[in-house]
This record gives sequence, structure tokens and C-alpha cells, in this order.
Amino acid sequence: MNAAKETAVYTHGHHESVLRSHRWRTAENSAAYLIGELRPGMSVLDVGCGPGTITADLAELVAPGGRVTAVDAAQDVVEQARAHAAERGLSGIGFGTADVHALDFPDDSFDVVHAHQVLQHVGDPVQALREMRRVCRPGGVVAARDADYAAMTWYPATPGLDDWLSLYRRVARANGGEPDAGRRLRAWAREAGFTDVTSSATAWCFATPEEAAWWSALWADRTTASEYAAIATGGGHATGSDLAAAAEAWRVWGAAPDAWFSVLNGEILCRA
Repeated sequence: MNAAKETAVYTHGHHESVLRSHRWRTAENSAAYLIGELRPGMSVLDVGCGPGTITADLAELVAPGGRVTAVDAAQDVVEQARAHAAERGLSGIGFGTADVHALDFPDDSFDVVHAHQVLQHVGDPVQALREMRRVCRPGGVVAARDADYAAMTWYPATPGLDDWLSLYRRVARANGGEPDAGRRLRAWAREAGFTDVTSSATAWCFATPEEAAWWSALWADRTTASEYAAIATGGGHATGSDLAAAAEAWRVWGAAPDAWFSVLNGEILCRA
């Protein structure tokens, strides 16, 4: 196994502008394709849990009697997930750090293994899916959902946003990830050995003035102040002026009265 291939840099990092969007995510708006598979008493592994908002919803959906284990590569964000669960008064959730390429759990440990917006950032998504399959019990479900950056679309056309998208995709790939992961999930699952794969797609849509303002502001901030900005400039992909221009393009788009933005997400439900 190629160790270099397994390693990827998380392009976004955990700047406040990134977590601003992550905390907005719920099972309803980000894992609806999975909800029908969940039952009380199930055990769930949530890979790449981030600040834990989806994790907490999953715990409520498998209660009573269920248990969720939430893991992420970054200890600091795991602590945020732990705090969020405590704020909601939830028990039955365990937390830890993990590398999805080599999960520290025995075979056949969970009824459901879930990863949201994870596979686009890892060095070897096929190996990640093999590991998710390994720790899933026979008859269980491995579920993954990822955005597809090339399929993102918006209105009105705004000078600079096409440049932003092109730059983001270059930086993500230089980090070892695949920003157009959504369209590849089915192929990756089949390569990982799954034969029973249900594919679907759903979209986030930001269309009200309030939604457009929120979405544009967090991306403007992310473009200039997050780990992504440091990687983009440090890797020679962009200058500070380039990033400032991209951030301004986001602000201009967000202020447009007809602003509309849609993010296509690919989804897979794989029977173990």
C-alpha cells in the first residue's frame, strides 16, 4: 500500500469560517438519504464528525438503545463535537481520533458507517471505503456523501467566481484530494469491493438574501483567512492579491438581489 497516497491535507482546515458552515449541517439537510436506514438500537460510526451536529442527530435517530462513535482526524474539532453533544444532553456517543485509511476498530463492529464530506479530502478514498466496509457488520450500511465542485452553479455570473472555483480545485488536488468527488463515489465503492450500491444526489441551495449573504461571507472569509489561504499561497497557487480578488467576487455575488447558488452532492448507500 502506498503510504504517500493515503495522506492528504485537509484543504479547509478548521478556521471559524469553515466551522460556520459545518455547524449548519444536520441529518435532515445533509444525510436525508441515510435516515430511512436508521433504527433504534443501532450502532453507528460517524467518520469525520467535525463539530458534531450531524453526529448528534444520528444519535437521536438510533435512540433508545443505540450508540454512535464519532471520530475525526483533528482532536480539537472532536472536543467541539463532544461539547455539542453535552449541550444537547445526549448520551450514547463516544468520541475519538482516527485515520479513515486505518480505522482502529475490529471487523464487523457497526451497523452503519457514515462519512459526510470526507472522501474528497483523503489520499486514497478507495482504501477509506474498504476500511469502512471492514468495520461494518454483514448486512449493514456504509454511507457517504460528498460535494462535486465542478458541478457547483450560481447566478448571476460574477467576474472572479470562475477563477475562485478553478483555483480551489487546483489547490485541493495538489493537497492529494479530489474536489469532484460526488460523481466518483459509485465508482470508488465498486472498486472497494461493494456490489450492492445505491447512488443518489441531492443539492444544497442558497437562494434567499439571508442565505446568499451567509454563504458568500463564509466563503469570502475562508478564501483569505483559513488554512486554505495559507496552502494556496504557500504552494504557489495564488498570491494574496488573487485571494483578495476572489473574496471580493464572493461579496459582490452575495449582495446581488437575485443571488442563487447550488451545491450538488453525490451519495452512496452500500450494503456490506
